[in-house]
Amino acid sequence: MREVAVFTSLTLDGVMQAPGRPDEDRRGGFEHGGWATPYADEVMGKVAAEGMAKGSALLFGRRTYEDFHSVWPNRTDNPFTVVLDNSQKYVASRTLKEPLPWMNSTLLEGDAAEAVAELKKQPGKDLVVLGSGELVQSLMRRRLVDEYRLLIHPLVLGTGRRLFPDGSPTAAFRLVDSKTTTTGVVIATYRPAEPPAAT
Repeated sequence: MREVAVFTSLTLDGVMQAPGRPDEDRRGGFEHGGWATPYADEVMGKVAAEGMAKGSALLFGRRTYEDFHSVWPNRTDNPFTVVLDNSQKYVASRTLKEPLPWMNSTLLEGDAAEAVAELKKQPGKDLVVLGSGELVQSLMRRRLVDEYRLLIHPLVLGTGRRLFPDGSPTAAFRLVDSKTTTTGVVIATYRPAEPPAAT
């Protein structure tokens, strides 16, 4: 069975909105876009490269897919564009129509969580979700996420869309790997676990 892994940047207070650029996602009047950029270092680049080397298929919500498509195919100064172009990309959207503009992209129609649950049953590469907060939350509600690789930045923003907003389902995790970057980012990999028994 295929696994779903979430790969995302977070602040200490759980904000995942617009880590890459000031204009990436201004929903809700968010003015802190690009907050993760100053923390990039070689350790983070190596972790990203290792993840891409696994050759997983990618899973996007509409907003993140459109944002990635507007940026990455036009860049030639990095090793990631070729990998992103050539990777199979699944896109959960109720508004997009086939054919999708980025090569190797497949539209998941209907309910996103149902579509991903079906994908997990099919043979093929594991699925990595990049960003895509609303999609991740729908997958979490159905307990479809097998792994969380969280890049936790030493920063509190106090506002913005969070990975685990109020009302998220109760969940426990076990830490399976951790690394610390030279800029203080903790890269923590968690898998779902049973909560510890009360004492």
